[in-house]
Amino acid sequence: MNIKANDPFLMSWLEVPANSDFPVQNIPFGIFKYDNEEPRPASRIGDHVIDLSALADFGYFDKLEIEDLNVFYKPVLNDLFALGKPMVRKIRNRLSDLFEDNNEELKNDHEARNNALFRIDEVQMMMPVEVGDYTDFYSSKEHATNVGTMFRDPDNALLPNWKHIPVGYHGRSSSIVVSGTNIHRPKGQIMPPESDQPIFSPTRLMDFELEMAFVTCKETQLGDSIPVEEAEDAIIGLVLFNDLSARDIQKWEYVPLGPFLSKNFGSVISPWIVTLDAFEPFRVNGPKQDPPVLPYLKSEGKKSFDINLEVYLEAENQPEHRVCRSNFKYMYWNMAQQLAHQSVNGCNIRVGDMYASGTISGPTPESYGSMLELSWKGTKPITLPDGSRRKFINDNDAIIMRGYAEKDGLRIGFGESKTKILPAK
Repeated sequence: MNIKANDPFLMSWLEVPANSDFPVQNIPFGIFKYDNEEPRPASRIGDHVIDLSALADFGYFDKLEIEDLNVFYKPVLNDLFALGKPMVRKIRNRLSDLFEDNNEELKNDHEARNNALFRIDEVQMMMPVEVGDYTDFYSSKEHATNVGTMFRDPDNALLPNWKHIPVGYHGRSSSIVVSGTNIHRPKGQIMPPESDQPIFSPTRLMDFELEMAFVTCKETQLGDSIPVEEAEDAIIGLVLFNDLSARDIQKWEYVPLGPFLSKNFGSVISPWIVTLDAFEPFRVNGPKQDPPVLPYLKSEGKKSFDINLEVYLEAENQPEHRVCRSNFKYMYWNMAQQLAHQSVNGCNIRVGDMYASGTISGPTPESYGSMLELSWKGTKPITLPDGSRRKFINDNDAIIMRGYAEKDGLRIGFGESKTKILPAK
């Protein structure tokens, strides 16, 4: 696919720091707030936030013939994404043109520039979409194998259905929050070791889960489904997704219906939705699926993406320390398969829905995407720079996730998702 905004040779008249996640080839979408003004849509180049409502005020989107320009003034991106992927692609291409080094159209319009450009440290980033529904998948073979080995039978770590369906469950959309939001340690029932009665307690096994999530831009009716070959037309972009987990609460509650209180107290996303279009240059083949999947899940071509993922733990008054380096390309089930499976039974899809990948673990210990795996259920504690050790997450520890794709000198990324774990209320 030839997308003009993806031209690797483009340069911007805005300064872009070295190794920035946000070159002119990115053009992500987010929601920002400045002072006491209303939240509104934005994009970003380098360390500059671009107010899309201001560009609309000065007529810079008029040529796109968007029926309702109010989409540029809304406090969430749902209505803008509902314009559809082709129109969002035109908006992204228009922004690329306006900020391209040789285009003086906006560069010399000082009034528009003064109204439209903000420094990233001047603004507050908000939730980019209103998430109506949220699904959490379980699509990393390495993660599922590690968990099955720890808690079930090492010789039969994967359950019989795992290689046949993208396993998932419906999570709590109201507890998805944007980076910078801190989360209190949750409370619930846990079963202490060597006890036959549960107790009520704050979780003792607080964990992160390194995930990605995609956002949909298409609406379907109840009873309809999205074919796997058309699924990417309904996916506008991606965010980093930290699915916080309380492992001891989870262990006690998950049989027979799966996670509940152990997963619904907070999930933290990065604020910028990076379009699937921006990641076109980073497509790769996914893992071979064996046994062959059923026809409705059979996808052709490069449906995975080479996106580097990192997790850092920042203890109180200490520098951040990388504990994990993984990659989105390790996913056994790709996004198109996940969405096709989600809708195959007639489940209706809505604009702004969020679909998390499940923990993304790679083949080596340093690529495991959770403390549960990194410390191997607490038997191999991680040592931090100050000499302290972690089996799981302590109060006042911060978890930072970063992700970026890089190829031939071009880097496209998300910035970061960050949260601090506060003591239980």
